Amino acid sequence: MTTLAEYRASRELLGNLTQRELRGKYKRSALGWAWSLINPLALAVMFTFVFGVVFQARLAPVGNTELEGITAYPLFLLCGLLPWAFLANGVNGGIGALVANSNLVKKVYFPREILLGANTLALLVSLLIEMSVLGVALLLFGNVWLQFLPLILVVVALQSVFVTGIGLLLSALNVYFRDVQHFVGIGLQLWFYATPVIYPITLLGNIADREFLGISLLSYYKLNPMTAFVEMYHQMLFFLQWPDWELFLYATFCSFAMLAFGLYVFKKLEPRFAEEL
Repeated sequence: MTTLAEYRASRELLGNLTQRELRGKYKRSALGWAWSLINPLALAVMFTFVFGVVFQARLAPVGNTELEGITAYPLFLLCGLLPWAFLANGVNGGIGALVANSNLVKKVYFPREILLGANTLALLVSLLIEMSVLGVALLLFGNVWLQFLPLILVVVALQSVFVTGIGLLLSALNVYFRDVQHFVGIGLQLWFYATPVIYPITLLGNIADREFLGISLLSYYKLNPMTAFVEMYHQMLFFLQWPDWELFLYATFCSFAMLAFGLYVFKKLEPRFAEEL
């Protein structure tokens, strides 16, 4: 109850820190917030060229809409790429949140978790802007996804909880072991290709019959929480289908479990933050 009271008392600080993150994100850049759209679009163009032109692969099955060929894959890609960028930016920003604000941590008492919350909220604003632009593009190409909007917002909220939990865990560990940020950089690259962002999960049907310790390799693959999140975005935005409830329940469990674990580790390590920083 004391912790909840501290969080309530720190709402104004959370708002101010979030505004600082938003204002400083593209400070002194000529294009400003346009970079939020340029970065994922540049990646979409690159992957479309590599897979659609160089390898001449049509990775996005299109039986549900009028989307065809070169048009389909970039939109399919962005439906998964934007949520992935939210995770990657949240993890990278969260790792250094305490170190970057070391002077504040050492001089003033406030719930340190606020720094991670501000990082996630600032990125959430960017994600909502990017997803809004993608949503308009999908509508223009004939994908009327509006009926899924309430559930999409719920999934976005769940992913925000998941990202915050990871940020709490890694930021606390990074105070004690600065190598964490380097390991995480490598881990994110592996995690990206182990998530169905640039390819549909249907391409992995050939591993369904392969087993390890009596369990299908595809089952191991689906243990990745981001697989559940990305699949739900693909199903609702691109394929115009209600997501499997197993995916939704699994993503919900992983989100709150990650938040609880991250908060537990954070609280355990917090007493020596000022000393270590």
